[in-house]
Amino acid sequence: MNNTDKTPIVLIHGLWMTPTSWDTWAERFRAAGHEVLVPGWPGIDDRTVDDIRSHPAALKGVGLKEIADNYERIIRELPVKPIIIGHSFGGVITQMLADRGLGVAYVGVAPGQTAGVTALPLSTLWTGTPILSNPFGRNGAKPLSKRHFHFTFGNDLPRSESDALWEQYAVNSYNRVFFEGVTSVLNEKGGVTRVDYSRPDRAPFLVITGEIDHVVPPAIGKAIVKKYTATGSPAIVEYKEYAGRTHRLVSQDGWEEIADDALAWATAHQVPQPQSAA
Repeated sequence: MNNTDKTPIVLIHGLWMTPTSWDTWAERFRAAGHEVLVPGWPGIDDRTVDDIRSHPAALKGVGLKEIADNYERIIRELPVKPIIIGHSFGGVITQMLADRGLGVAYVGVAPGQTAGVTALPLSTLWTGTPILSNPFGRNGAKPLSKRHFHFTFGNDLPRSESDALWEQYAVNSYNRVFFEGVTSVLNEKGGVTRVDYSRPDRAPFLVITGEIDHVVPPAIGKAIVKKYTATGSPAIVEYKEYAGRTHRLVSQDGWEEIADDALAWATAHQVPQPQSAA
């Protein structure tokens, strides 16, 4: 661990991405003196994009609980609880880890909804169509086409620029993760992504969305916040929306503003807690 009293940070990437999607924020936070961990999901680990595309078998059948359990093991090895920040499905995992009390503050960057948050705009449904249209592929690892990447991540860019980002970042899907996320929406008590929205001792949680995000539009972010705050829990849950931003909040031009805001909020609101035994 760095020789610093600053809180460590764990960054959790989303579906179709690897830890390299966090290179921007990770380097900025390290420059600010934080230890930053960016573990890959099981099957991705520290592999390259090209290797994952060529050999996606390790992604098949991996589900959200397995991914969350892996992050919990990593976090419990730290001497203190970290700030946990997750993007997209990484934001779902962040909420699952928050329900386990593993962080001192949480930030969901365009986070997916957890069990019982039923807002599902048409653009969000469309992002899942390539996977959900084939229920027999539940345990597969479907590639993400350049066309679909343009809709989900690059909708602020010309197709050629979006395709260049696809080459750099995009990997196959964990189909099981998508199916579990969607089926949990209507199963608040039994879904894989179930959390206790009323938990009073949950560390503060910030939800961030982008105005023109097709995957997690503001309607979903607001619905997530409402789900937590409607319980009357005293735990802090806040919302911030950024104009002109897509689902690519962590790397779109101007990402520095969002990264700095997220870190400032998390460090100002963190509630230090002792690390429990694994």
